Amino acid sequence: MTNLENDLAKILITREQLQQRIAELGEAISRDYAGKDLLLVCILKGGILFLSDLMRAIRIPHAIDFMAISSYGGTRTESSGVVRILMDLNTNITNRNVLIVEDIVDTGRTLAYITEMLKTRDPASLKICTLLNKPSRREVHVPLDYVGFDIPNEFVVGYGLDYDEFYRNLPFIGVLKTELYAR
Repeated sequence: MTNLENDLAKILITREQLQQRIAELGEAISRDYAGKDLLLVCILKGGILFLSDLMRAIRIPHAIDFMAISSYGGTRTESSGVVRILMDLNTNITNRNVLIVEDIVDTGRTLAYITEMLKTRDPASLKICTLLNKPSRREVHVPLDYVGFDIPNEFVVGYGLDYDEFYRNLPFIGVLKTELYAR
């Protein structure tokens, strides 16, 4: 075990489970968008590993772009509710089929803000693909079109998800020990 792995209470989703589910999502997206102009919009930083594997699993032509959003305050484990756009799209999405690629949907506030903002840019369609969904934490309804895994209300890291910018490089989803972030 590495030092990072020692900080985990458990592994919630293995590398193999991630790759299997991402392959299934890629198949569904390829089928649903066949013959359409598809643009994947990755929400940074957490979504980058998911995007890189998902785009390889999608068998149809597609483009990618990125947005960086911040909604976390001083605690680093709870959203502040204030959404800041740190980096906007470089691509004009008017009349494009846009699929937002997100690492995790928790309260839904950030994603609701992003989708409302992007809708004003007149995409042909706007859908959401998230690797992880925490339905028990939802405060704002956001329609999720593709979901990798529904997970319990635990603080997860790995596969792009972080705590204080660490743990993103773990190849699986793990639950961080409570004593490490509940200070």
